[in-house]
Amino acid sequence: MQSAQDHGDDGAVHRRDTAGPRGAPGGCERGRPGGPVERLIALARAALVAHQEALHARAVVEGAHDAFVSLDTAGVVTTWNAAAERLFGWSAAEAVGRPLTELIIPSRFRRAHREGLARAGDRRTPSARRLEVSAVHRDGREFPVDLAIQTTIEYGAPAFHAFLHDITDRYADRSRLEQEQTFLRTLLDSLGVGVLACDADGRVAVFNQALRHSRPHVPDLHVRDLAAVYRLHTADGRTPLAADRLPLARALAGEHVDGEHVVAHMPGRLPRRFSVTARPIDTADGRRLGAVAVLDDITDRHKAEVLRTVQHAVSEILAQASSVEEAASDVVAAIAEGLDWCGGEYWQVTSDRSAIVRAGLWTVPGRDLTAFLQGRPTRLLPGQGFCGMVWAGGDTMWITDLAGDPRDFSRKEQALQAGLRAGVGLPVRSGRHILGVLLLVTDTVQQPDRDLIALLDGVCAHISRCTERQRAEELSAALTVSRRQFEQVVAHINDNVWTAEITPEGETRSVYQSQNATALFGRAISDDIDLADLIARHVHPDDRTAYDAFVARLRAAQPAEIECRVVGVDDRTRWIWIRALPRREGRRLFIDGISSDVTERRRLATERERLLLQEQRQVKRLRQLDAMKDELMAVVTHELRNPIGAIRGYAELLADDPDLTDAQRTFTDVIDRKSAHLQSLVDDLLDLARLDAGHVTVERRPIDLDQVVRQAVDEHRPAADAKRLALVADLPVRLPMHADALRMRQVLDNLLSNALKYTPDGGTVTVAARRDSGDRPAAAHPADPTADPTAEHGAAHPAEHGADHGTDHGAEHGAVVTVADTGIGIPAEEYGQLFSRFFRASTAQDAGIKGTGLGLAIARAIVEAHDGTLTAAARAGGGTVFTVRLPAGPPPLRDGGRGGRGL
Repeated sequence: MQSAQDHGDDGAVHRRDTAGPRGAPGGCERGRPGGPVERLIALARAALVAHQEALHARAVVEGAHDAFVSLDTAGVVTTWNAAAERLFGWSAAEAVGRPLTELIIPSRFRRAHREGLARAGDRRTPSARRLEVSAVHRDGREFPVDLAIQTTIEYGAPAFHAFLHDITDRYADRSRLEQEQTFLRTLLDSLGVGVLACDADGRVAVFNQALRHSRPHVPDLHVRDLAAVYRLHTADGRTPLAADRLPLARALAGEHVDGEHVVAHMPGRLPRRFSVTARPIDTADGRRLGAVAVLDDITDRHKAEVLRTVQHAVSEILAQASSVEEAASDVVAAIAEGLDWCGGEYWQVTSDRSAIVRAGLWTVPGRDLTAFLQGRPTRLLPGQGFCGMVWAGGDTMWITDLAGDPRDFSRKEQALQAGLRAGVGLPVRSGRHILGVLLLVTDTVQQPDRDLIALLDGVCAHISRCTERQRAEELSAALTVSRRQFEQVVAHINDNVWTAEITPEGETRSVYQSQNATALFGRAISDDIDLADLIARHVHPDDRTAYDAFVARLRAAQPAEIECRVVGVDDRTRWIWIRALPRREGRRLFIDGISSDVTERRRLATERERLLLQEQRQVKRLRQLDAMKDELMAVVTHELRNPIGAIRGYAELLADDPDLTDAQRTFTDVIDRKSAHLQSLVDDLLDLARLDAGHVTVERRPIDLDQVVRQAVDEHRPAADAKRLALVADLPVRLPMHADALRMRQVLDNLLSNALKYTPDGGTVTVAARRDSGDRPAAAHPADPTADPTAEHGAAHPAEHGADHGTDHGAEHGAVVTVADTGIGIPAEEYGQLFSRFFRASTAQDAGIKGTGLGLAIARAIVEAHDGTLTAAARAGGGTVFTVRLPAGPPPLRDGGRGGRGL
C-alpha cells in the first residue's frame, strides 16, 4: 500500500512514503496466530507513533531558518521546506519528485554531483559532511551555500538529508577580508623596510618582501628561533644576540624598542645592519595579539657614516701631525677602531727602497695579540710576509678566512693562535712608486667588500698625499736651508760664484752673481750686463786669444777653465782663475762658474820658485858639509883607533903588575873599561864609514843559524841574570841558512844588548827562530806600532823540530828571528827614526839609559846586505819586538863568482 504526503494549500510539507516490503509494519498478513484484532491494534498503535514523529519532524523542518532538502538514492527530491522555496525560488510542489541537479546545481557541476551521490550510495553506511558549494537560483543567479549533508539508511536504502544556508554575505566578508589582507600584504611588501610580526604564541605571522629579499623566509618559525636561524648579533657585530634580547621577543613581552642596531650574518652573504623598532600589538581591552618589529636596513648608511667618520678622523690626524711616521699609529687606530676591527699596522718603504719598516701599530684595548706580535720582525724585504707580498705585488690583498686560505704567509700559525681570521693589505701609492703598506686584521671571517676597499684606497691616497706634501715641505725647507747656507758660504769666500745664460743670439746674460765680484773687477756687476763682454773688454791684451777660445768652448756647451789677467776699473791688474760648467734646461743654455782672484797665489808661486831654488842651493851646501863631516869622522876615528889600542895594551900590562896598590888597580880597571868603550864606539863609527863607502862585504856561506842564535843567547845570559831577567830561547833543532855568521852574530848582539838594556829588572826577553813559511803578513813600516808581533816571536812550528837534518829546508824557505822584550817601549811617533844614526828614543833618554844610537843602524845595514829586512813593532802588553827576515837560498854570484855583497 502506498501513502503520500503532499503540500496542502497551507504550504505544509508533503512527504511521499511507500510501504515497505511484504510483511513489514503497515501491511496485512492473514493466518498468523494471535488473531487479527490484536495485530490490527498493534499496527494502529505503531502508525500513530510514526505519525506523531513525522508531525514533529515536519514541524522542526518547517521551523528551520535554513533550507532543508531530502533526496532518495537517485537524487530525487523527497522533502523541500519553505526555507528552500525562499532560497531557490522553487515551490515544494515543483521541487519534490525532481532531481536536485535540475533545480539548484549549476550545469558545470551536475556530473560531479551525480557521481558523488553514486559513490555515497554505494558505501551504504551513514555519514555526514559539510561543504561550501555553488548553487543556482531559479532565475539563474549563482550564489554560494553552506551544505551540511547526512547520509542515512532508510528501509534498507540510502537517503540524503541536507541543510543549505546562503553564505553570500560570508563570502562577501571573506572576499573583503582577503582583499584587505592582499592590500595589507602588498602594502607591507612595497615598504622599503622589513616588517616582522608574530602572534600571541610567538609564531612568525608576517615576513614582508623587504626581509625576504635580504633573508630567506623559514616557515613555521618561532620568535625564539630567529636569532639562531638568522645569526643575529648585537651592534658590535661580534656578540651573538640572545633569544630573549631580540627586539621582537622583547616587544612580545610588552617592551617598546626604538632604533636598536642588530647585525645579521648569513652564510655566503655580507653582514647586514638593521635599525629595529618593535611594539606589542594589544586590543583595546588589553588583550595581547602579538608583536611587530620594523627593520630598517642601514648597512649602506651606517657604512657610509663609518667611512666618513674614518676619513674625517684620518684627515684630522694627518693635518695635525708633522710627519706620517708620527701619525702612523693614530691613523691605524682611527681606521681599525672606526671599522670595528682588531688592529692594524702601517709599513713604510725605506729611503733606499730596499725594505719596508713598521712605522705604526695599534690593537684594540683588551685584545691580546701577543702570540702574533711577539717576535714579529719590524723590517721586511720584498715578498717577505703578507705586507712584503702586498709591496712586491703592488695590489690589494684580502684574506677572507685565514684558516682556509691556501697561501703560505709567514707567522700564519701565530696569527691563528691569536684568534685572527681575516685581513686586508693595501699599497700606499704615489704614481708608480709604493710609499708604504696599510694592514688591517680582525677576528671574524670577512667577505671582500668593495666599498670598504674603496674607502681604504681613499685613505691610502690621503696618506700618500700627506707623505708627498711632507716630503715636498721637507725638500722645500731643505732647499731654503741649503740656499741660505750656500749664500752664507759664498758670502764668506773670496771667490765670485755666478750663473749666466747664453741667449740664442750669442749674448751672455748674468743670472746670478755673488757679492764678491767687486773684488775681481773693482765694482759690482748688475744682472743686465753681458759678463763675457765685460771681461773681454778688461782682459789683458796678452791673454785675449786664450780668453776668446775659452768663451767659444762655453758657447759650444763644453766645460772650460782659464787663468788670465784682468785690468779692473780701478786700473789694478789681477790674475783671475775662471772655471765654468755648461748645463741645459730644455732649450736654454746656462753656465755655472766660479771666478777666483789668484793674484796672491801667482805671487806666492813665484816666491815659492825663488825659495825652492834657494833651498836647493842650501841642501847642496849641507850635503857637502855632511860629506866633509863623514870624511872628518872617518879620519878621526881611524886616527883614534891606534892610540886607544895602545892605551888598552898598557892598561893590561899595568893590571898584570903585582905591585899595584888597590887604588892603582881600580884606576887601571877604569882606564881599561873606558878605553874598551871608546874602542867599541870607534869600531861602530868605522863600520858606518865603511857602510857608506861600500867597503864592507858579507860572506854568505852555509851555516846553522840556530847555533848562531843559541851562542848569542848563552853569552848574554849572565847579563840577564845580573838584572834578574828571564831570557827565553825558542829555537828549532836545526835551521840551516846561507849567511855571514860573524855579521849575523853582530846583529844578534846588538838586538840582545838593547833588549837587556831597556828591560827593567824582572822582565822577560824572548828570542825565537823559525823557518819562514812564506805566508808573512802584509809588509809593515818599521815604525808601524800596530803591526802584530805575535807572528814574529811565536814558537817555531812543531814540524820544524822534527825536520830532516839531511834536507836544507831552511835554504828553501828562509828564516825569521824575533827578539821581543817587555821593556820601556818606544813611542809610536818615533818608530820612523829608530834605525837612524845616533837616534835614541825619548823613553831611553828619560830613563837615563846611555847609548850611542849606532847599533840598530849597523844591524839594519847588515840585514839588508843579506837581502833581508829588519823591522820593529810594539809588543802586545808592552815592550818592543824586532823581527829579522832572511831570504831563502844562496845569494846570486857576484864579483867573479864570490858569494859576497858589499855593505
